[in-house]
Order: sequence, then structure tokens, then C-alpha cells
Amino acid sequence: MTTSAWQVFELAQLIEKKKSMAAPYFEFLRVPALSCGLYTLAAGSKDLQGPHEEDEVYYVISGRARLRVDDTEHAVGPGSLLYVRATSEHSFIEIEEDTTLLVFFASGGPSGS
Repeated sequence: MTTSAWQVFELAQLIEKKKSMAAPYFEFLRVPALSCGLYTLAAGSKDLQGPHEEDEVYYVISGRARLRVDDTEHAVGPGSLLYVRATSEHSFIEIEEDTTLLVFFASGGPSGS
């Protein structure tokens, strides 16, 4: 958690740092009302996340997949901006290309992280 009034992040540097990590999620900011991270999914992989207690916004930086929320699916690709309401069942499916997402969680991030 930061005590600074503001911070600057360079997306290219964050992506480069994430490449050296094995875990699919890299949280780079956590404050009481918000957390931000990068989430990566390899082509053909399975997204194992479950519902969160927090609202969530994804921005697709690169890659192609489908997002399933409850019983609805939507194709996503670079530039897609996605909102998922707290407690909604959701996952990325049919991950066609390596996918990198910028993730924003309300209320300080996913429970249990």
C-alpha cells in the first residue's frame, strides 16, 4: 500500500516486469478504495478465476478471447473495456492469443489476495 498522494506507472515497464513472473496476476497498486494489476492468459489456457467481492474493470491491452459473465459471452480484443459487477461468475474462455489485461478492482482488490 502506498502513502503517496500520487504515483506514475509506465505500462511498457509494467508489462516487461510481468513477463518475468510465473503468476498470472501482478498487482502494482493497492490503496484502500482501489487496486490495479496486470493479468495475463496464454493462448489456449484456462482462466481459473472465480467471482470477486469487488466490482472490476478490465482493459484488453493485447490478445483475443471471449469473456463469459454469468450466461452471456462477448468477444474481446485490444481496446475492449469490460465491467464485471461484484459476485458475478466470470472467466475468459476460447483464449485465441496470449492476452494481457489491465485490471482495476474497486475497494482495494480481490478478496484473499
